[in-house]
Amino acid sequence: MYQANKQRYDQMLYNRIGNSGLKLSAIGLGLWNNFGSVDPLENQKEIIHQAFDLGITYFDLANNYGPEPGSAEENFGRIMKSDMHAYRDEMIIASKAGYVMWPGPYGNWGSRKSIIASADQSLKRTGLDYFDIFYSHRPDPETNIEETALALDQLVRAGKTLYVGLSNYNGEQTAAMAAIFKELHTPFVIHQPRYNMFNRQAETDLFPVLEKEQKAAVGFSSLSQGLLTDKYLGGIADDSRAKKATIPFLSPVQVKETLATVEKLNQVAQQRGQSLAQMALAWNLREPALACALIGASRPQQVIDNVRALDHLDFSDEELAQIEQILGEQTPIDWSAR
Repeated sequence: MYQANKQRYDQMLYNRIGNSGLKLSAIGLGLWNNFGSVDPLENQKEIIHQAFDLGITYFDLANNYGPEPGSAEENFGRIMKSDMHAYRDEMIIASKAGYVMWPGPYGNWGSRKSIIASADQSLKRTGLDYFDIFYSHRPDPETNIEETALALDQLVRAGKTLYVGLSNYNGEQTAAMAAIFKELHTPFVIHQPRYNMFNRQAETDLFPVLEKEQKAAVGFSSLSQGLLTDKYLGGIADDSRAKKATIPFLSPVQVKETLATVEKLNQVAQQRGQSLAQMALAWNLREPALACALIGASRPQQVIDNVRALDHLDFSDEELAQIEQILGEQTPIDWSAR
């Protein structure tokens, strides 16, 4: 039987999200990859145990995570039942709805029908009584935002989630949703954007809105799908994400176009006494609006290594200027390329 590390809260940093009463661990565990039906359950357990033992309290799911879609929630539910149920009140567990999940017109996007059905299915798969945060995973171009907001509000009032969040909404869309949530008194507290050294649109579009509305962000793709690690410093390995057709947002073209930049960033990291991944996570967390940076992991040691980013979060003005110069020399990349 799993017994959590008694010193798990001693070293982790916890950040308040906006003006809410909720705090998130500065590093969160994302279950987008490596927790599906194709992945060994025992390894999944070891990763989750290691994360929790290091003080990570935020665990991030979505209805379609797998593969197969839904299997990450099912596996997480198995682990909660067998190993983690005693610690439920020490965990922030989130899920999302908005991407295609089942056939027909109701298994996708942001209608009330889709959001409510999705949340019910996710609770059943995980075996949970409620989520701590439930997100609209993306804006629906064909559904009025008030309908999506009211659906999320209904989940709170039905006791199916404590807080609500948005993901992949731009600044204007987020401001419009925030106004509706404010009128409804819905506990909208967080946004989950893509944010890393190569994807910085949120700095000028979304983060100013979050700061104005007194909300916070949890960033996904924190290491740009492995680009901001030592994984590609020697080229593209056959077993890398860039070679997997199931992994979007990353291709051999994108890897090749960033290799020179990654090499230069790695030199800065070495001067700081960090790995490239550790520096990249620390750099993300320098952003005041960002309360938590999500990491993925295929083995427990990766969690240990990434959490060590918190040992050196400070940057000198010279280091920040050097990083800005390196990133500024990077030619524009088509992040939709595959």
